Amino acid sequence: MKTVINQISDKADEMVTIDCCEVTQEIINLRDYAESVGDSISGMTDGKSVILPLSEILYFEAVDEKVFAYTESDVADVRGRLYEYEEMLSGKGFVRVSKSVVVHLNKISSIAPSPGRKFEAELCNGERVIISRQYAVELKKILLGGKVNEL
Repeated sequence: MKTVINQISDKADEMVTIDCCEVTQEIINLRDYAESVGDSISGMTDGKSVILPLSEILYFEAVDEKVFAYTESDVADVRGRLYEYEEMLSGKGFVRVSKSVVVHLNKISSIAPSPGRKFEAELCNGERVIISRQYAVELKKILLGGKVNEL
């Protein structure tokens, strides 16, 4: 794929244009990622309020009725329910992979089978999260552009 970058003087005029023959899932994912750049959420780390850019978040995890956002170097307690983050961020490269985890697709390095007919995703920092069988088919559809055989 050919890329072109034109530098402009006014940040307000920044824009990404995608010229394509066919609108595939990859193109939609690219658009969604471009639209999410600069978005952030707030949370608490060590009693301090922090702003977390979505581009730095690896995954969200629900533990004991709290939701945490994980980056490569921090964990922040974020307000809300996991399903709210799943809905809010579904078009921004995040997808639910288990009952308690919503992962950032761009942070997955690899996916491998795991015991018990589950899968394990290795993230860019080496951390691993379990992908439950219930969510594996949908994840595979997303990764393969809607074309999937039963796992």
